[in-house]
Amino acid sequence: MPVKHARDVPASEVAAGDSTSLQVLLSEQEAPNFAIRRFTMKPGGGMPNHTNTVEHGQYVLEGHARIAIDADEFEVRAGDVVFIPAGVPHWYTNIGEEDFVFLCIIPTATTDQVTLLDEKGC
Repeated sequence: MPVKHARDVPASEVAAGDSTSLQVLLSEQEAPNFAIRRFTMKPGGGMPNHTNTVEHGQYVLEGHARIAIDADEFEVRAGDVVFIPAGVPHWYTNIGEEDFVFLCIIPTATTDQVTLLDEKGC
């Protein structure tokens, strides 16, 4: 289907996340080279420190969060664009009073594997 609305795509809870859900808006079955995912983190929610085997680009749609990419921390808001290289540890915490929502675009040529890290990043 070349056009659909996000409200028609089911959301699932992210098992490793805290108050975080995921919608796969465009899957590898629909697009051969990339997938588009939409993450929603409730206030106080987030994702623990982890790595991915593929790089990903993100576009913040709503909210306010603190994120870390490797050893650097950033505050991001609607309109910000984020790049996370493959294999680099990163985490998210919604520090706002509204949902933190972002699009995540990943290549689909290789299946993405996620590795959770402890607080020391290993």
